[in-house]
Amino acid sequence: MAIATVLVVGYGAMGRGIAQSFAAAGFTTTVLSRHPQATKDVPAGVTVVGTLPHAAPDLAIESVPEDADIKRASFAMLEAAYGGNTIVATNSSGIPLPELERGLKHPERFLGTHYYYPAESAAAVEIMAGTRTAPEFLDSVAAAIAKTGKEIFLLRRPVTGYLINRLQHALLHETYHLLASGVASAAELDRAARLVIGPRLCIGGLLEQKDIGGLEIHAAAQRSIVPALDHSDRPNPYLQEMVARGETGLPAKRGFYDWRDTDSDAVAAEAKKRLAKLLGFLRSLSPRAPNIVPRPRKN
Repeated sequence: MAIATVLVVGYGAMGRGIAQSFAAAGFTTTVLSRHPQATKDVPAGVTVVGTLPHAAPDLAIESVPEDADIKRASFAMLEAAYGGNTIVATNSSGIPLPELERGLKHPERFLGTHYYYPAESAAAVEIMAGTRTAPEFLDSVAAAIAKTGKEIFLLRRPVTGYLINRLQHALLHETYHLLASGVASAAELDRAARLVIGPRLCIGGLLEQKDIGGLEIHAAAQRSIVPALDHSDRPNPYLQEMVARGETGLPAKRGFYDWRDTDSDAVAAEAKKRLAKLLGFLRSLSPRAPNIVPRPRKN
């Protein structure tokens, strides 16, 4: 199934960016907003409406608040309007897909698309199957999003948090533990990520760099380090208490850093600019060894 028409449900920061990426790639793109007359900075090629279009879009991506009930209400609305004629995707980053697909009449046409902020320029999108997603619809969405210039991570069975968020949260869980324990400051932890961890991952990824360095030393280090890590299965209380106090980062002017003397919009814009420059540089690098092939995983 070739996708040509896309409907984005919701016009927040993510919805706007998703719509912009499709419109820029030549897809007929519509956004459903509760307040179409109040939308600002509508990207070129995007039509904003207040009611569902009569014609069924090939793909509908919901980008509403991260609440399971609100999302399921959006899916029910789309299925009532379009039946089994539209592929429905959720842009949820953390709610398990099996929970979201409950009650769907056409679960074979349901899947997850996980965009990263800023959605219009971030390098990659994760696409994940639900428990009953038909492979042809998963592949059709992957092909369509690839046409928008995104790298695709295709997950053929559901897992909570997708691929990249699981890896990020594993690292962040230990980061919060080190910060709360007084081992290192926020600035030191960020400097370690920027100067050591980040560059190494950019060049060798997680696994290739270990192959290059040799797995014997790595395995020995793992035997001593892994038992000392924070293996709690609960969200870190240091972070949870910060949020409960209203210290929610740049929007509140207080988080891990004190942002009170900064221009929030300027900080966010500069971060976007730096990310775009870095991605441009990384894409300019030729693969070090293009002929390497991953070995099949042994069960």
